[in-house]
Amino acid sequence: MAKLVSKTYGDALFELALEKNSVDALYEEAGAVQKVFLEHSDLVKLLNHPKIDKEDKIHVVENVFKDRISEDLTGFLTIVVRKDRHNDIFKILEYFISRVKEYKKIGVAYVTTAVEMTDAQKKDVEKKLLDTTSYEKFEMNYSVNPELLGGIIIRIGDRVVDSSVKSKIDALSKELMKIQLA
Repeated sequence: MAKLVSKTYGDALFELALEKNSVDALYEEAGAVQKVFLEHSDLVKLLNHPKIDKEDKIHVVENVFKDRISEDLTGFLTIVVRKDRHNDIFKILEYFISRVKEYKKIGVAYVTTAVEMTDAQKKDVEKKLLDTTSYEKFEMNYSVNPELLGGIIIRIGDRVVDSSVKSKIDALSKELMKIQLA
């Protein structure tokens, strides 16, 4: 249900951004608002508190964000609160940001290796991804997991390319378990 809510509201915000030709501006503002919610858990608690009146929550949202972000996004946030979807704001903004990235052909890649990659290796991986996908730009996220033993795992959305030594050993182990000795 939460996914449907974030999609519905996120799509509405995206359509508004297209209509007003403010995709880039709303994208930046949505990221900033997300950061505010991450850094100020008291604001989230206040919005989710059942004993605080809905109108008071709307006034809080207006006071916090008015003159700091566009009227369009402030109005959108007040609608979300008015419709009692305040606990979904973060997910809605997250969906909207991913929708804008898709629209702007910005991919988000998660690259895991057994050892730290050099800058040259990172550039090579990014170039290879740009050459083999329809994305024009990538947000690269690198991490190290020594348990991989070697190789690389790349995740973009729901697609995963796993060429790690660990996965190859696991696959080989499964195949060996199937062999019946006579």
